[in-house]
Amino acid sequence: MGNIDLIQPQWNAHKNVKAFSTTRYGGVSHGKYQSLNLGLHVGDDPNLVQKNRSLLPNNQHIGWLNQTHSVDVVELDGQSVIPLNADASYTSLPKQICAVMTADCLPILLCNIDGTEVAAIHAGWRGLASGIVENTLATLSSKPKTLLAWLGPAIGAKSFEVGEDVLRCFDDNEKNAFGKHHKQGKYWLDLHDLAIRQLNACGVTDITQYKQCTFTNDDFFSYRRDGVTGRMATCIWIEQ
Repeated sequence: MGNIDLIQPQWNAHKNVKAFSTTRYGGVSHGKYQSLNLGLHVGDDPNLVQKNRSLLPNNQHIGWLNQTHSVDVVELDGQSVIPLNADASYTSLPKQICAVMTADCLPILLCNIDGTEVAAIHAGWRGLASGIVENTLATLSSKPKTLLAWLGPAIGAKSFEVGEDVLRCFDDNEKNAFGKHHKQGKYWLDLHDLAIRQLNACGVTDITQYKQCTFTNDDFFSYRRDGVTGRMATCIWIEQ
């Protein structure tokens, strides 16, 4: 793995389930993309991005997605042409890696208690408002009560300023994830809290959080902080 700095989820997943989330360190990109930028769509040199991707564990098995803040979920069956247009993926095939890229949005990993099905979700506020969590859970074979969830690094509750237009997209329970702001018509949105409320509403209760703010922590890429920047990856797979 070289000098790649990988975050290993600390959760109660089955021993067959492997997962990691990257930081911005350990790659070969320069300038605003320094250094482990994994996004081909952000203006970085594609040769450097491919080199960065090649540094990831089991990189030949990663199912990259073209993410568009949609509610589209795809199954990675080993036959599909990669990348696919979707914001979540799932699989029951060993070695097939589900991956999402983020730079402030929330990565959500799912696995069942038997370690036979895994999924990865790209959850920005638009996806959460539109139903990406609910749609993913409805697509899986596993029942929600048998699932474990890990919420990765995302923009924090005291850094994500949103307006009334965003607040109006959510129901009364979900609105509790919005905090008071000193500016009229503005709110602080806690993506972790919002996702937990949605997961709980669907029956997923075994949830682990990695609460590092991508906006305030320079170890991470942050689109809201920097504008032009790279992307991290959060990956999950069944080892055997």
